[in-house]
Amino acid sequence: MVSRNTVCLWFDGTALDAATFYAETFPDSAVHAVHRAPGDYPAGKQGDVLTVEFNVAGIPCLGLNGGPAFRHCEAFSFQIATDDQAETDRLWDAIVGNGGQPSACGWCKDKWGLSWQITPRALTAAIADPDPAAARRAFEAMMEMTRIDIAKIEAARRG
Repeated sequence: MVSRNTVCLWFDGTALDAATFYAETFPDSAVHAVHRAPGDYPAGKQGDVLTVEFNVAGIPCLGLNGGPAFRHCEAFSFQIATDDQAETDRLWDAIVGNGGQPSACGWCKDKWGLSWQITPRALTAAIADPDPAAARRAFEAMMEMTRIDIAKIEAARRG
């Protein structure tokens, strides 16, 4: 059954590779269906993978092999909440270690150009602390990080 609202992600022939990586990396993720083109199209030939139905952390997605015309950018990202440093490190390392690149404040980009925010729940709680000084200290600590270090966030929050 097709979801009423699905995120469509444009790829240049690599939708199945990306969907498979996401399914292997993120909990509650899976590849559900692979659809092949019934005829030739601008970005491919009959029989090529045209679309891939998959979930990323429970979010329904459709990977479309539309060709090189459009690229992913930071204006769209997946934000993945993590429970501890081990999970944060595992996801970060999976993305960056598989041809991706690190960025600032818990952001990284996978090898297909999709942006990810690997966000520990401890960070979210710290920057929403009802004590404005504690929230500011945690926020300032985050601004100095690439991968989020929960111990440093919590230390900054405490002052």
